[in-house]
Amino acid sequence: MPEGLLESELFGFERGAFTGAERKMRGKFELAHKGVLFLDEIGDMPLSLQAKLLRVLQSGEFTPLGSEKEVTTDVWIIASTNQDLGKNVKKGLFREDLYYRLNIIRIFIPPLRERPEDIPLLIDHYLTNYKTQFENKKIPNPSHNIIKRLILYDWPGNVRELQNVLKSCIVLGSWEKGVDDLSIKGKPGVTPTSDPKGLDNALIVGNLLDLKDENSPEHASFSLKKSTENITKRIEKELISFVLDKTGWNRTKASKILKISYKTLLYKISELDINRQHKL
Repeated sequence: MPEGLLESELFGFERGAFTGAERKMRGKFELAHKGVLFLDEIGDMPLSLQAKLLRVLQSGEFTPLGSEKEVTTDVWIIASTNQDLGKNVKKGLFREDLYYRLNIIRIFIPPLRERPEDIPLLIDHYLTNYKTQFENKKIPNPSHNIIKRLILYDWPGNVRELQNVLKSCIVLGSWEKGVDDLSIKGKPGVTPTSDPKGLDNALIVGNLLDLKDENSPEHASFSLKKSTENITKRIEKELISFVLDKTGWNRTKASKILKISYKTLLYKISELDINRQHKL
């Protein structure tokens, strides 16, 4: 919101306070008396309004625009932000006194990419909610492969991006189309720090040799998609096993080397059935 509009929304105004103020309007702080007021994206609030917000939090009083009377309010404040307010304070973008006034109980919610185990639960939750919104659209439950691809995606747009992906799939009536159109490729998310060419080529050749079984009835028409998935899994398993072995199964260090989150690494270890090899 523009600064002037935001101020009037929070603190209200008297009739005639400014051009277009044809009637008195009570602000959110007054309306929320004895209740809870949620301030979304508090880090975007202009510094001038931060000072007024601080005064309300300290004294419980404010003055509506165009009024000479103080209004008293008793409100619980919940504020959210996707910014690092500590860094913003150092840069002079956020008031230090307001930061400590708000930071009484701090709840940190990790980004979606760091909690992939939540994705199946979120999918189920939002699909249930969207049944009403998209009443004429029906879509089957996502396959294991689709869920896996969604789990392995980085989600730079966080939960909002996941919501948009699910809506797209419902509108298109296809999980594959919805996922592909949004460039979600189910990437493994591993990037070795050393030159991987020799390892990757050896693994790919090894897998292709496995397919060259002249006695296999599927030899003449094996699935390229399925074969690619199997090769990718073999590469992932070999690479993760190699890094875990080199780090002495220090999973925190291994996740940093592989450039994936710690939880994603745990998921991979379980999914790919990677076991620690004890050397005698």
